[in-house]
Formats: sequence, C-alpha cells, structure tokens
Amino acid sequence: MPIHPSRQRSTRGSGRPGVQQAEAALVEHYPRLVRLAYLVLPPSLGRHRRVLAAHAAVQRALPGRRTATAGPPKPLRTRVPAQGRSVPSPRNPAAAHGATSAYAWVRLRVLRTALAYERRPRWWPARIPAPASLRPALPFVRGLRLLPRAGGAEELALDRTLSTVSAAVRAAFTLRLLEELTDLEATVLLARAGASDAAGAVRAAGRLESADRPRTESLLRSAEFDPCTLQTRPSDLLRRRHRLRTVASTAALCVMAGGLVVLAAENGPGGPARAGSAAVDPAALLRTAATEWADTSRVDFTAWPARGDRTHDRDLLGRALHTWGHTPRSVHVSTSPGTLSVPPAQPPQLLYAGEVDGAAVVLFHDGGVRVVRYAEPLTGAGAAALDFARTDDADVTTGAAVVVSRRGDRARFLLAPWVSEMSTRDLLAPNAPGRSLKVGRDGVTAPVSRPSPGRSCGSWPVMQLRSSGRIADNHSFLLTDLGDLAPVHLTYTPLPGKGAPPRGPREATGRPALLSWARTACSLRALRGGGVRAVNNWAFARQPLPEGGAPADWVCTRADTWRGRGRILVQFLQPAASLTAPGAVVADRPDTALCSRFGQHVLAGTHWRAPSGRWYVLAAGSRAVNRIEVTGGVHGSAGGTTLAVRAPQDAQVELKARLRKGGALSAVR
Repeated sequence: MPIHPSRQRSTRGSGRPGVQQAEAALVEHYPRLVRLAYLVLPPSLGRHRRVLAAHAAVQRALPGRRTATAGPPKPLRTRVPAQGRSVPSPRNPAAAHGATSAYAWVRLRVLRTALAYERRPRWWPARIPAPASLRPALPFVRGLRLLPRAGGAEELALDRTLSTVSAAVRAAFTLRLLEELTDLEATVLLARAGASDAAGAVRAAGRLESADRPRTESLLRSAEFDPCTLQTRPSDLLRRRHRLRTVASTAALCVMAGGLVVLAAENGPGGPARAGSAAVDPAALLRTAATEWADTSRVDFTAWPARGDRTHDRDLLGRALHTWGHTPRSVHVSTSPGTLSVPPAQPPQLLYAGEVDGAAVVLFHDGGVRVVRYAEPLTGAGAAALDFARTDDADVTTGAAVVVSRRGDRARFLLAPWVSEMSTRDLLAPNAPGRSLKVGRDGVTAPVSRPSPGRSCGSWPVMQLRSSGRIADNHSFLLTDLGDLAPVHLTYTPLPGKGAPPRGPREATGRPALLSWARTACSLRALRGGGVRAVNNWAFARQPLPEGGAPADWVCTRADTWRGRGRILVQFLQPAASLTAPGAVVADRPDTALCSRFGQHVLAGTHWRAPSGRWYVLAAGSRAVNRIEVTGGVHGSAGGTTLAVRAPQDAQVELKARLRKGGALSAVR
C-alpha cells in the first residue's frame, strides 16, 4: 500500500527513516525524484548521460546498512515554522513535508548527488573541470541511447535558459515550481544538500520565473524533462563491432608485449583523437529520403535529403571524411563558439556534395548536433577547409539554410527542402519590396549580398523565405548572415497592448517589425561570429518625450546562441526624420535571461537632450513596472512605466523600479 509522504515517520529517534520506509517512498515517487535529478544535473552531460545519471542518483539514494544507522545531518539554525506539520497541496502530494518524512529524506540525498556533478574537490584547480572519475558513476547501457521525447520551442527555450545557470539555481527553480516549496524551505533544503549559497540560488531562481507561472510548471512537467518516458536509438553498430575486434587484437598484443604496447596504443597515431573506420567510411553515410521532410513531425536537418551532383562520388566523400577524422595541419579549420571540432563518433548524415564557386563542397550533419562543411579547390594547390557549427535542436526556421560558399561580399546558401518561396530584401529599406531569389535544382541559391563586415552600414541584406504548405508552419520568416554556417533567424515582439496579455515573438515580416529592424539592424554587427541562433527585437515601452516632444521607443534586442547563452542590447529610438536613423545602445549585457520568456521584466535609462538644450534623465520599464525612482545626482519618481527628470548631462544616477505584483528591479547597464 503506498505511503503518503506527509504521513511517513521514522521509527528511529535520529529522524532517519528505515530502509523499508525509504524504499516505499522511493518507489512511490520514483518518476518525480528522477525528474528532479534530471533538471538539476548539468545539461553539458548530454541527454543520454543525463538520463542515466538521474536514474543513478535516485537508485543510490536508498539507504544501506551504514547509511540507515548513521546519524542525521546537522540541522541549520534557520527554523522553518511548522516544517514537520506542513500539509501537502492536493495538486502535488510530494510538496513540502516534514523533515522526518521518508520522501523528504530521499529527496535530500538525490539533491546531494545531483549537485555533486558541478562540484570539484578542494584540491582540484578551480579553472579545470573535475574529471568524470571524480563524479558519481553512471549505470552502464550498451548498444542503446536513451533520450527523453523532444518538446516544442517553449520547452527548448526553458532548457537553454536553465543551462546558463548553476545547478543550485536549477535545483531552487525546480523545488519552487514542482515541489512547491516556499523560498525559506527551498533555502534550508539546498543548504542541507551542500549548496554553497542557497539563499542566492533561490533569489536567482525567482528571477528566472516568468509571469505565467502555471505555464512554466506545465513545461517542467512535459516530456522534454521526463527521464522516465524515453525513446531509444541504437548506437553505432558498425563501430561497436569494430571495437570488439580491436579489443581482441589489443588483448593479444598485450599478452605478447605487455604494458609497453598499451602505452603505445594510447599515445600513438591511432589513439583516441582519431575517428573509427566506420565513421569515415563513405559507404556508411546516412542519407534521408527526398520526401521525408513532408511526412515527419521533426522538421530539422535530419529531414534534409542528400543533394548535389557529387553525392555518389566516393573519392570526394572519402577525402572529406578522412580530412575530418584525421585533420592534417595544412587544413584550415574554423568553429563557431561552443562547437567541437572532434572527429565523428558515428557515420554522419550527408546533406550536400557538389561544385560551387570553384570548389568541391561537402556538407554533413553530425548526430543532430553539428553541421560540418568541407571544401577543397577544384584547381590549384590551395588547402582544404573544414567549418564546424552547432545546430542542435534546429527547427523549421533555424534549420532552413546553411552557407555553402562565401566569396567576397556574397554568399550562397543550401536551402531546406520545405522552403517554397525565396526572396531577398534590405532591412535598411523597409518600404522596398523583396527581390526574387533564384535557386538551382540542387537547392543552392544564387549569390546573396552579405552585410558588410566593416564599420559602414549602408545596407543590411536578409533572405525572406516561406515554408511549404505541406507542413503546418506555412509562414514567411527572415534570415541574415552573421558569419557562421547557419544564418540567424530574426523576429519581433510589438509594444504591449493596453489590457492585453503579453505578446510573444513573431516573424519580422510585417511593417511594424520592418520599421523596428530598419533602425536597429546595424547593431547586429556586434553579434557577428558569436554562434547566434536567433535575434528578437522587443519594443517594451513607448515614452512621450519632455517639452511636448514626439514619443520615443525603447527596444531590447536579444540574441540567443546555439549554446544557450543570451546577450541583450537595449536601444533608445528617439524620433528621427529618417526611417533608418540608428538607435542609441544604452545597455549591453551578456549571459542573461533578460528580455526572454524567463526574464520578462526590464528597466533601462539614458541621458537625453531636448531641442531647448536642457538635459533629462529618461527611464522606461516593461509592462509589469508601476513606479520608477531615480536617486544619486538627482532625485525623482513617477508612476507607470516611464520617467523623465531634469538633470545635468553628467549626473550619476541610480534607477530602481517597483513591480505591480511586488518586487524591485534595477536598471540594466
């Protein structure tokens, strides 16, 4: 009979449950505990290892003979009122319950194990990650990869946001939303689990929460974060057979030559830095059927067919794979930030092989994580090149194009098979119609102008594509080239409507979006080569200017990268005679969740000179702000989302805001 967590009591005076009580709690709440561990574990482990580690953390939480009789952990001095008598909510039976509850005790042990993955021993150098041998061991699964079911764009955005914070913050975020603990209860539990700054982690978790808390809870409960509902995929079968033969051969050599042979095998030219023979065999390349993209729910690079007039050229494919697996020093290698240039672990998927602009080009998709471009000159003695870019969890827009060739100020792209309409336009000419873009039968575009890499910004070319009506997402979207293999998806979030719910990002193809991007496009130069996935312009406030001036707009330009991190540029767009007058960047912050679904509150300020010559401090906040205060060189306050106060040009001020539902907000710089 299941034991309700709030009714579990230890039979021992020490407050530690017996083995049978702990086992009953673990079995009854196993999916909840595994989900908790999975969310706390570092995403850098990868989904397969993260699943195994989550199950291991829960299964090892069961007390053994020693742990069952050991003394209880030392309690904190902070007292949680009525902690032992708290009543779980009907919606979440495993919510905050007593310190003597068997479930609470098992949960504490799971948290300790999950948090340990981001710790290192005191004697280990701070700048060097702790090796896997110093972390808790994983269960062993052979021949299969275990992955949670993929979610949608919202689940992906949440996962990327959580990957940018520490394990303690992820734990606090999960405890508040899924375990329904109060801030004090979560702080005490994290401290007992070994978090170094439990209170700070809880505060940081509070800043991550969106205004729509029920929606965020439903995302955490989705299949994306459920390590108990899994899909299986085989590992590389050919490579595994090759490993078995290699092991047998190595064992025979070890018998004959002893430890010297082992040392030579590890450090010699055939060591672990090299790719397996199956991974670089052209015959083992994966190929997708030409029509699969129209008959699958996963519309990304895995649905691309192999195209080009040299897809069956074994010599070219062999050279490309051999160069990738055994990269000579003469090959020019480039990687986007956060992308590994290691050899393939299994046969990659072939996307393209053909001749473009005087070079033979091959494009691979490697394990759902990277796109790799190989290019060799058709004539002359030029060196080959390898380019690597992250493309994990791409979708119908971010997986719609890949750079095939760049020459001077122009580039050619290979388009996704679901792209049905193609044109180009200039963001700095918002009133000009798009121009038709020619595309070959192999999916390669005619040369497209690139944004100038220099300081001048006279134009900003983009591609406007439309997805086919044969898939659900039949819409137009914009892509721009910021120097990586994968172009960047541009979106727009309009000003909040009065009394309307918060608006989400939409495609930047309408007139308000094009007018916004006409004034902010040149700021994209600061993001070039940064591994950017998508950039959104969020118009978060409109402010009437002092002395009867026309209104100005406040825009937060947020860039999300493939590795999960985000950077924001807050721009002040004052009235201008030109549609393309650039805005003034008043704040620039890297590695932040601000201006995203999980950082919906923002406050910014700037100095502004009126036509009369007088100087003002201006400030604006997002829709949840109901009062702004300025202190320092000048003092003042205003209700609502905007503030304007007379101040000297060089006045040093500090801006604070209060939110409608409580809480304070500092200005971003």
